[in-house]
Formats: sequence, C-alpha cells, structure tokens
Amino acid sequence: MAREVTIALAQTAPVLNDNEENLRRMAAVIQRICSEQPTDIIVFPELAVSGYECGLNFTRLAERIPGHIVSYLAGKAAEFSVYLVFGLPAKEKVESILFNAAVVIGPDGELLGDYRKLHLRGEERLAFRPGYRMPIFETEFGLMGVMIGWDMAFPEVARSLTLDGADLIVACAAWEADHIEEWRAYAMARACENAVFVAAANRVGSEPTYTFGGESMLVGPRGTVHTALDEAIEGYAVATVDLDEIRKAREESQLLQCRQPAAYRSLVRKY
Repeated sequence: MAREVTIALAQTAPVLNDNEENLRRMAAVIQRICSEQPTDIIVFPELAVSGYECGLNFTRLAERIPGHIVSYLAGKAAEFSVYLVFGLPAKEKVESILFNAAVVIGPDGELLGDYRKLHLRGEERLAFRPGYRMPIFETEFGLMGVMIGWDMAFPEVARSLTLDGADLIVACAAWEADHIEEWRAYAMARACENAVFVAAANRVGSEPTYTFGGESMLVGPRGTVHTALDEAIEGYAVATVDLDEIRKAREESQLLQCRQPAAYRSLVRKY
C-alpha cells in the first residue's frame, strides 16, 4: 500500500443559495488543481455546495445521497482520478429531515459514504439534525475519518476516529474570522494529541451575518504544518505527506499506548 499522499485544501467562498454555480466553481477548482500537479485528495469546506447561512432555503437546496450533486462531482472525481471530500446539506427520504453532511467520493467516481455533523452550533440546530455515527473510510493510502466545522472543538471526535484506525482526519469547515485563533489551536491540537494528519479546509467570504476566516492547513502528527493558506482569500494549498510518519511518531511518544481508559469514565457522562 502506497503511504505517500498528495492532499489539496480548497479554500473557497461559496455563493449563497446557489448549488449549480457552486458546483461549476468546484469543478473549475478540481480541474485547476489536478492540471497543475498529480493530486490524490481534494478537501472542500463545510456546506461548500450551498453556502452556510441559507436558513429556510436549506429545505430546497438539500439533496439525498446519492443525488444530482454527488453524481456531478463523482464524474469530476473519475475524470481526474482524485478523492473528493466536500460539504453539502443532505436530506433523508422524509423531506424535512436535514443534515449538515460531508461526502467522500473515490477516484473512480464511487460514493464511499457520508458523514453527518455531530456538533451543531447556533442556528444550525434550527435547520439540521445532529449525526450519530463516525464512519471510517477506506482509501488506497489508509483509513480516513471526517469532521465538520465545530466538531473540531470536541477532542472526542478526533480521538474516536483515531482509535478506530484513522491515519488521516479531514475537516471541512465554515469557521468565523472572529474566532480564527481557536481554529488554529484546534487543528494543531487534534493532530498532535492523536499523532495523526489533519487536513482542514476552511471557507472564506462573507454572508449576511458571518465573515469566514480561511487559514486552511495540513498538520502532521508532531505539529508540523505541511502547507497552509495564511490569508482569508480564495485559493488552495497542496502538500505531499508520508502517512508512515504516524507510526514513527506514535512509537516515539507512546501517546496511544499510555492512555488510561479506566480512569476516563466521566468522558461519557452527560453534562
């Protein structure tokens, strides 16, 4: 199994309430990234397809998985032979049940699955239901977990994914510029405390009451920032990393081996 992987973080500014325009823009970003260098995984932000502050429009914008959005981007994944991870509003068969979701598509266009955001923040709770599981996705490089936005603030998510075998944790986010210091701290902490790679793509741009902070970054298991976008502008950052660094970091630190789970009972106690 190849352990070197080239990861691109797409730092986009979705157009609010316009799935089709955002799909067109995402396709252009995929084409641009893959035409400039061979790339294995492209990560887009949270709700990259719809925009963030859609309110009641989420009911109209949300799609089932799989559906038109997934089919369209699956075609792009297959065309450029790249894994895609991106955020979208998803709905169940019951039209009124919506989730803030992220989809993972493989390089031959197959749908590998989706993750639904566990930790909803603020008015997200009015539009979405929280997810209830943390799937692990098998790739040709290793195992991958996904987080969305505020999930980054909860160490339990990244730790659970790590204990289930994830080598790489991908985060799709819409993190505000006013709280960007938290974003930096969480991305670094989640990588270091689990000795994993964290590929965190945060959106930019403004909506009626939010301005988003960007600063997408790829952090290694010892806190090395392999690539980052320092400014809140549209663009992308790419780096090639060796997932075998994880094993080396864990052997040196004994981070997971030295855990004391019997003492952690309060972690699963409701507040």
